[in-house]
Amino acid sequence: MPKTKFALAVTYLLGSIVLLDAMGLIIKFLSPHYTAAELSAYRNLFGLIPAGIMLWRAAEWQRRGRQMRIRQWRLAMTRGVILTFAQLSFYLSLGFLSFATASTITYSNALFLVALAVPLLGEKVGAIRWAAVVIGFVGVVVVVGPGRDTFSVSALLPIFAAFCYALVGVTARMLDEDVPTPLINIYSAGVAAVGALALVPVFGGFTPLRSGSDLMWIAAMGGFGGSAVLMLVTAYRMADQSDLAPFSYFGIPIAFALGWVFYGEAPWEELFPGALLIVAGGMIIIWRERRLRMAQTTTSSAT
Repeated sequence: MPKTKFALAVTYLLGSIVLLDAMGLIIKFLSPHYTAAELSAYRNLFGLIPAGIMLWRAAEWQRRGRQMRIRQWRLAMTRGVILTFAQLSFYLSLGFLSFATASTITYSNALFLVALAVPLLGEKVGAIRWAAVVIGFVGVVVVVGPGRDTFSVSALLPIFAAFCYALVGVTARMLDEDVPTPLINIYSAGVAAVGALALVPVFGGFTPLRSGSDLMWIAAMGGFGGSAVLMLVTAYRMADQSDLAPFSYFGIPIAFALGWVFYGEAPWEELFPGALLIVAGGMIIIWRERRLRMAQTTTSSAT
């Protein structure tokens, strides 16, 4: 792969991380005034805009007659339902935990991806990757801190969110490869928006917007989230996931820095050394997948 193309893919990846963190900062800012269900509904409704623009610009989709129906529409909609609960859990956690702590725990989704790939995709996971999963989960437990004076049940929310995000990721690999990514995002975000709207009454109903500035923040939240997803997909289409994955862990120090700058949070005792174990587990998984990929390439070349 040309170095310039890989550098561009890394730029897209890091840009998506910053946008996702910006979205999270806005959610944390708005959470005292609006429920997590409301914010999830707004995020998905406004997030449909960049997905729709990207789909409209997709030449292959245009060539096929702008087909909106996909063969596996039930699976696509199921992903939207799962995404509803992932977002709800993560957005709730941002109202209770420090920004960096909630964000760091969600990075355990890489560990859940490995575990879920066994029953859902039929993948074989060896001892090394299972050991990496165990190391990462130990890191999650350390960050969550059961038995610590600062422990809160709300720390379980980003763990559940990470599980749901991983389930969304695994099921994406079960969809037909010829389905445009923006169309998949429209299905997921659309169903998630409907799901969040259905949950709003459970959380007390819609809150009247306090001001026009809140509407601007909400629109920015949805735009940031929707654009981040598209940038992330673009990055992973330009380079292999195992090559880009190590750069995703830059999200932990970025989240820490943003939480410190905007909210004065510096949860050193909560994050370390647990965050390092989460990163270590993820890096071992990445290293192992690259080794397996190289071995398969070598075998294919020999035959």
